[in-house]
Amino acid sequence: TWRRNANERANPLPRLDYGNQAGGGTVHYGAVSWRFHEDDFRARSHTIERYGAAAIPQDSSLANWPLTYSDLEPYYDRAEYETARLWATSSDGVRVPVSIVHRKGIQLDGSNPTLLYGYGAYEVPSDPMFDAARLSLLDRGFVFAIAHVRGGGELGREWYEDGKFLKKTNTFHDFVASAKELVVRGYTDPNHLAIRGRSAGGLLIGAVLNECPQLFACAVAQVPFVDALTTMLDESIPLTVNEYEEWGNPNDVEYYEYIKSYSPYDNVVPAEYPAVLATGGLNDPRVPYWEPTKWVAKLRTVAQGERPIILKTQMGAGHSGPSGRYESWREEAFVMAFVLAQLEAPVLT
Repeated sequence: TWRRNANERANPLPRLDYGNQAGGGTVHYGAVSWRFHEDDFRARSHTIERYGAAAIPQDSSLANWPLTYSDLEPYYDRAEYETARLWATSSDGVRVPVSIVHRKGIQLDGSNPTLLYGYGAYEVPSDPMFDAARLSLLDRGFVFAIAHVRGGGELGREWYEDGKFLKKTNTFHDFVASAKELVVRGYTDPNHLAIRGRSAGGLLIGAVLNECPQLFACAVAQVPFVDALTTMLDESIPLTVNEYEEWGNPNDVEYYEYIKSYSPYDNVVPAEYPAVLATGGLNDPRVPYWEPTKWVAKLRTVAQGERPIILKTQMGAGHSGPSGRYESWREEAFVMAFVLAQLEAPVLT
């Protein structure tokens, strides 16, 4: 049993070490620390191997564990990257936090390829945290940003309630304001800006594409909830009735008209949309595969310009994507390759 110690997260250095005390100690890894007792480590060899250490002897003496910093040398230099927090002003004057990470030394001349992520539903916060897969983008000069839009839980219960029911469009306005702030600050421009969201975050992506298609060069919507009105009217779908607590019941005319006003599928219009990658899972019980399929078909029918609009349906996957470590990595590589190609990002040598 690992015990998180929330008071020891101040120093987010990529390291693992331990303090040997009588009967236990403390293990540090990155920004997280765990306090332990020797009794907690009956299966300790599996526990430590999660962090790449050598196999742990089966005796109970912590002093004999061969943990050294060289065993756990990270494959990146934390000092080469920097983070920032911006505040964008939404359409109603509310300030929206935006978290940013990039390599040090970038020029704020609007030329940086940028990926902006958003979710904004169910009071789920999009916490800025380390992701090893993201390093591939950062090392190509990308700026990665998270828009902490209303509907999430980042700023408390009121922040969530201001992004649901009859206030859902606040989520979309917050995201657009965050994107524009990145442009105004010189991090990127519309020709170098990609956006990404998943599930309810895919609804966000679809909605902002209808609102401001010219603001983005590329969009990734994974298992996107884009046919919101039709789905919420179908009570035979297992999750529909429960979802009334998030989106409202469209059998009530007020909610029907409001959901219809932002449902991405219902609001696709002839416009020059950016490049789009939509994904679905044949076995997805939350967002049926036909939602991204219908959306992509409609986009292809009315979209102007020559940018690709791609649908990738995983024939053996559900809502969380392919299972298995390597299959999930391949899926992430596919998404990144699409973004890199559309933004014409540099190739690493």
